Amino acid sequence: MPTFERHTLGNGLRVLTASMPQVQSVSCFVMLAAGSRYETRATSGIAHFSEHMFFKGTERRPTARDISAEIDAIGGEFNAFTGKEYTAYYVRCATEYRDVALDVLVDMLRHAKFDPEEIEREKGVILEEMNMYVDTPRDYISLVYDELIYGDQPIGWSILGTKETIQAATRDTFRDYVGHWYTPERIVVGLAGNLGENAVAKVEELLGDLPASPTGAPEQARFTENGRVRVHEKVSDQAHLSIGVAGYPIQHPDRYVLEILRTVLGGGMSSRLFTEVRERRGLAYYVFAANQGYTDSGTLYTQAGVDLKRVEEAATTILAELRKIAAEPVPPDELEKARSYAKGRFVLSLESPQGTNMFGLRREVLEGEATEPSQVLAELDKVTAEDVLRVGQDIMREEAFRLALIGPFDDAEPFQKLLS
Repeated sequence: MPTFERHTLGNGLRVLTASMPQVQSVSCFVMLAAGSRYETRATSGIAHFSEHMFFKGTERRPTARDISAEIDAIGGEFNAFTGKEYTAYYVRCATEYRDVALDVLVDMLRHAKFDPEEIEREKGVILEEMNMYVDTPRDYISLVYDELIYGDQPIGWSILGTKETIQAATRDTFRDYVGHWYTPERIVVGLAGNLGENAVAKVEELLGDLPASPTGAPEQARFTENGRVRVHEKVSDQAHLSIGVAGYPIQHPDRYVLEILRTVLGGGMSSRLFTEVRERRGLAYYVFAANQGYTDSGTLYTQAGVDLKRVEEAATTILAELRKIAAEPVPPDELEKARSYAKGRFVLSLESPQGTNMFGLRREVLEGEATEPSQVLAELDKVTAEDVLRVGQDIMREEAFRLALIGPFDDAEPFQKLLS
């Protein structure tokens, strides 16, 4: 029996369900293919700002407290998040309250007031969120790296926007953005867990009359010739660095090979990077490798927080591991460990209705199909040492390496030499 079932309403809106009758709760999501890369320079940050404003009141539930009180009254949990290619809103609750959860979610998204006074008040919240982000270099290094590899294009901008665009936002800014992108063809409602009766019919009742309209597509992502090193000068007691290369889009045929390669490099406490950088040399408290794929682009990168006096040693050690995986086949025992790690973590992520829902929705929203978990496991099983070496040689080219750094440094030149 398949994990996911897809139903398409007459207006093109999709409903993705995953029945897990052994649990007593249901995860209710509305996810849509619209995030920060769908913005213009003038509206940068509006996707995330809109996410905040949807919680601020509707005609039926006039205030944020009215909305939160209704979810609190059913013992539910609700939240939202914005990425570069999607935005999602969810409520988790006992199955008996599913209809309340869906009604609140849809009311928020279809009937938000975007009250001008609330908008002005929330600007202060967003600006403080920006300040917190900049003051947290472990997080902010991601933006420094994105700016390095993508430059001045939507996919390279901060999800939070700029202080200028946030201050300039008006009610019309929200109305225009939501009116353009929040359309049925981009929306998927996800329900996972103990679904209850007539789940799809309830969604159709709430959203079946949402008018369809074409939206177009966002700007094509492209890697930029923006230099090989970017330094963000900041007084700190620790340096945070990210070294990476261009990777693959999410539907690339070698996506699962890349996941095994990433796991060998920096997945878990026995990975190559953790062993070399932290355990053997004591250079960092944290170090990992990540694969950030988008629909038309991607990057494989490493990140670490290191001793200010040993930044060059840390960067050299990380680069050596990146070069090694493109020069030597992964030994059989290490390959099997990485495979088991990747499969095990994937299985654990699906244990809850929330995890299953998020996995299926991301695939459905960004790829047009919710891949069955068994297929993911089968694809990971196919990966060979020769595959990992081939992909390593494809992406770990000397001219491809990029380095982003946060710390008390005012000159990028010494770090340029590390990549030579």
